Amino acid sequence: MSEKIKELKVSAIENGTVIDHIPSNAVFQVIRILKLESFENMVLFATNLESKKYGTKGIIKVSGKYFRPEELNKISLVAPHASIIEIKDFQVAKKMVVEVPEKITGIVKCFNPNCVTNHEQLVTRFDVVEKEDLRLKCRYCEKITRKSNMEFK
Repeated sequence: MSEKIKELKVSAIENGTVIDHIPSNAVFQVIRILKLESFENMVLFATNLESKKYGTKGIIKVSGKYFRPEELNKISLVAPHASIIEIKDFQVAKKMVVEVPEKITGIVKCFNPNCVTNHEQLVTRFDVVEKEDLRLKCRYCEKITRKSNMEFK
């Protein structure tokens, strides 16, 4: 009796960034946060892949692009365990895990319906006051937005 072999074939990238261990339900949010929907080079993504550690996961491969740490750390809001792998000449050149940044600008809406950012054309700005349980303090109205009521722009 022969065993079935599972194999996932996704193109390797010569140079660029692989974002792995994204929660399956957050792949499209990560694409939006990193503005990959308008990126000119190849962007490969997969969702609901089998993961021994998390059950399922997503992955994004971006050809010809290396991100600044402050860009990548924004995705920690939706993918706190994401790993970032930089590829050079088809080889892993660098590997890191995202970290919640100290400040969040322009990607999250303020939870307070009366906040000026919800009525004017202002860029939202938050200070991260709790990284573990993820709490953001609005710089305009000083209300706290929690992960459970976080909305992305």
